[in-house]
Amino acid sequence: MQTFRPGEDGYAEEIAGFQTSVATQPAVVFAPENADDVVAATKYAAEHELPVAVQATGHGLTAGTDGLLISTRRLTGIEIDAGAKTARVEAGVRWGAVIEAAAQHGLAPLSGSSPDVGVVGYTLSGGFGLMARRFGRAADHVRAIDVVTADGDLRTVTPGDDLFWALLGGRAGFGVVTALEFGLVEVTELYGGGLYFDAADLPAVLRAWRTWAVAAPDELTTSIAVVGLPDLPFLPEPIRGKHVANVRIAYLGDDGDQLVKPLRTAAPVLLDTLKRLPYTDSGSIASDPPHPHPYHGTNATVEVLNDAMLASIVEHADTETVLIIDRLGGELARRPAEGVGWDSKAEFVVRALSVVEDDVETIRRAHAKLFDALAPWSTGRLLPFLYGEHSAGELATAFPAGDRARLKQLKAKYDPAGRFG
Repeated sequence: MQTFRPGEDGYAEEIAGFQTSVATQPAVVFAPENADDVVAATKYAAEHELPVAVQATGHGLTAGTDGLLISTRRLTGIEIDAGAKTARVEAGVRWGAVIEAAAQHGLAPLSGSSPDVGVVGYTLSGGFGLMARRFGRAADHVRAIDVVTADGDLRTVTPGDDLFWALLGGRAGFGVVTALEFGLVEVTELYGGGLYFDAADLPAVLRAWRTWAVAAPDELTTSIAVVGLPDLPFLPEPIRGKHVANVRIAYLGDDGDQLVKPLRTAAPVLLDTLKRLPYTDSGSIASDPPHPHPYHGTNATVEVLNDAMLASIVEHADTETVLIIDRLGGELARRPAEGVGWDSKAEFVVRALSVVEDDVETIRRAHAKLFDALAPWSTGRLLPFLYGEHSAGELATAFPAGDRARLKQLKAKYDPAGRFG
């Protein structure tokens, strides 16, 4: 197993992640190639009383530490059991690799909008993706978790184990997950893409999307993103350099064109990319940026999306902030049998995301204006969409009160020294 220390060749590359706004300078990096290496790294941290952080792709929050970083990017094993419709993936695997492997058997995982995101971090934080209203969160399909706890034990936990519950949605803080086993679904293609409108038409588009999304079947997962696009040649000419509202759609039914017909009359459409596509191309629906960059974001879940809220969203929709509203409901409204849940009554989540170019506090203040306006209707936050560094109080709002209390008890049981933060 390789190790890296500050100043050594490979150190900077090993600690680099997709999220570059959070500084991390560990005293030592362990780069395990198997679960036994993770055990050794965890025992080393215990012997030297070092705090531990874990990173695969670095998309999520990576807390700064002067301790030990376990880089799981070399744990890339994937096993598909077509008969059982399951996948077993190691901790460094990205969704794109699972999508390709599962597709060979006519199956698909409950992946997110980007194929570049790591499977384990996404799943443990409660991530939900393109088929969420039909099938729920990725965590809802996990069958078993291999995890190394703070005492250096490698355990396999399954439904009914308290540690299994804590890991699913509780994210980090209980050990180093080395592998997940989860169910796959029989999906090979979907109707997906986007309808792009000029942001000048945002009030009409938001009202039309809200009405349409509330009545949508569970087979439809949709969001609307308001974003200022750069004037770059790789973008289609109709939307290049424009401030747009993009209605993003992933639909598992056969009548997609008929279903979206009401949206096409909401305002003039700049670009229509909707079509049937293989699930292996599902990353094209959101077209999330593939390159590392600094960003900060927050969110609020809401049980209604009334006219006053839409007016606040329009007021705060500028070219420096990406605003996204996701339709929840469907299978997401059913509290999971295992794992940390959220407010199952929430119908939407409103998100704000900005690139950090200078001062993150300026971004925090700008985001706060929107979420202060939405506060009368907010029911909490979702952990997957808290990007960058956030206070303990902010993070706490991502968990129901009962779950917070139980997580605290299990933290004391499995990591009494607070090794994992």
